[in-house]
Amino acid sequence: MAKILIAEDDLDIRELVVLTLQFHGHQVISASDGAQAVEKAQQGSFDLILMDVRMPRMTGYEACRRLRENDATRDTPIIFLSAKGQEAEIQAGMDAGATQYILKPFAPDILATKIKDVLGA
Repeated sequence: MAKILIAEDDLDIRELVVLTLQFHGHQVISASDGAQAVEKAQQGSFDLILMDVRMPRMTGYEACRRLRENDATRDTPIIFLSAKGQEAEIQAGMDAGATQYILKPFAPDILATKIKDVLGA
């Protein structure tokens, strides 16, 4: 069981991801924007962070860069979840420090499989 932080401003998507991850046995903490995600990530120890790209207060890209600058979160895998599938958007996410980039919409089982792959479980 992994401890996962999900940062997503869309309540319906956030709840779907939380339920999917809990169903697969993970402990899940959620945040509604990038700034809250950075705060929560620095307060706890997470095995993985899932993050939307477009969020209020702080984008996922900026949150990812900040997490990569912090010793406590530098090595935590970060997966972006985004509807923005252009090559430039994906490259920007990888340049910000993402481990993977998953396009929305996604099937819950695909998300679970990608997480398992990233965690090496």
